[in-house]
Amino acid sequence: MTTLILAASTLRAVAVLAAAADSGCFEGSGRRVLLLTGTAPVPEAVLPVSGMPGFDGLRARFDDVVSWNEAIAPLHPADWVPRADDVPLWERHLRRAWGLADAPVALVLESLTTAPAQAVADIFTGTPIDAYTTGLDAYGPTAGKLPALTGTRVRRLLHTDPLPGLRPHLLAEFGARPWAVPASALAEVYAELAAETARLTDPQAPALLLGEGLAEAGLLPASEERELHQAMVRGAVASGFTRLVFAPDPGAAVPWVHELTEEAARLGVELTMCQAEPLGTSVLPEVLIDRLRPALVVGCASPVLLTAASLYGIPVAVSGTGTLLKLLTPYENGARTAVTLTDALLPDLAEPAAGASGPPAVGPEAEGELADLLAAVAFAMRPRVRPDLRPVAERYLSTRLDGRTWRYFTRRRLASLALPGAVPARLAAVRRNATVRRLARRARALSGGTGG
Repeated sequence: MTTLILAASTLRAVAVLAAAADSGCFEGSGRRVLLLTGTAPVPEAVLPVSGMPGFDGLRARFDDVVSWNEAIAPLHPADWVPRADDVPLWERHLRRAWGLADAPVALVLESLTTAPAQAVADIFTGTPIDAYTTGLDAYGPTAGKLPALTGTRVRRLLHTDPLPGLRPHLLAEFGARPWAVPASALAEVYAELAAETARLTDPQAPALLLGEGLAEAGLLPASEERELHQAMVRGAVASGFTRLVFAPDPGAAVPWVHELTEEAARLGVELTMCQAEPLGTSVLPEVLIDRLRPALVVGCASPVLLTAASLYGIPVAVSGTGTLLKLLTPYENGARTAVTLTDALLPDLAEPAAGASGPPAVGPEAEGELADLLAAVAFAMRPRVRPDLRPVAERYLSTRLDGRTWRYFTRRRLASLALPGAVPARLAAVRRNATVRRLARRARALSGGTGG
């Protein structure tokens, strides 16, 4: 029987793998080995996934749990990959350490373009791979450069499916078959995790504000993220909420939490920083949602927003997506897909009816428009990875660019790819004028001839 090695770096990743296992995704495999990878800058300074509340219950889905950090110590898992000449030595070492003997192996890996997954894939050369994702990046193009010898081994893309019918683009260039983890299985796993957490009751359903670690991930300056969170507080209060709960991104530091508390107090409301024991351990937002059943969930680009809407039917709203879209660089930044999706689909917290709106409903026409938008963004992000998306991008940009949708593109990017919209509409006729084009060619020739 094939031994399945399933790598996970977060409790959310373990939860998604557990839900996939419960729904029969790994039927037919033999021994299941959960490989935990700690990629924090100082892994020793943070609580490992195996020590987080609820992990012991999820562990029952796997036959063994091993640590990648221990296996390669003192090397850091976030940036180490083996040299080609050392691969056979590493495979022998890991097979001996993990009791694999000569059994055939298959891999289940997240974030294939990052070092831990690359290293595992390189060491177990030639083995089949199932890729998986826990976020909204499934709907975007493959980030970074993935070696063809790795990509062609990918059989399936396992992904959560908050928007049924919306087809993922991730790893599609390698023919990876999408496999959606059923929402019902995810809901059961989150309920199981919630049962292991201290009861969180509140007579008044609060607004849940999501911290996403945007500054720590390098997506926003710290000052901008602080202002984003304070805007969440002000927006929730303006929507009529007097009880707020702030859920930091698990593992991310929030040095300005006292400023959020002070801002809430200034506005006459109470803000609770939600953490579990041991002290400093952040609770998964999905667990908070299951326990608290908030009246509103507010975030920016978090997949938790669509989880709250699709699994629990809770109203959601976004805050700061416009700022993030403007500041996100380079254009091909992998976070662009998530923020584009949440901005296009969810109401803004500043809208008067945001707090009272229900979960988003996507009809066939809107779903088609959203799919075309994501395809156009995917092509603009990675034109060499997905050249097949150019016709969709050209059609969308020719017919859908307006004051709202321009926020998802930049004129410079469109110009570099010769896409519609690169030239302002009022100048399009001038650009097509034969005389103007002839003069432009002459000017370029003269400039080149004089060294200008």
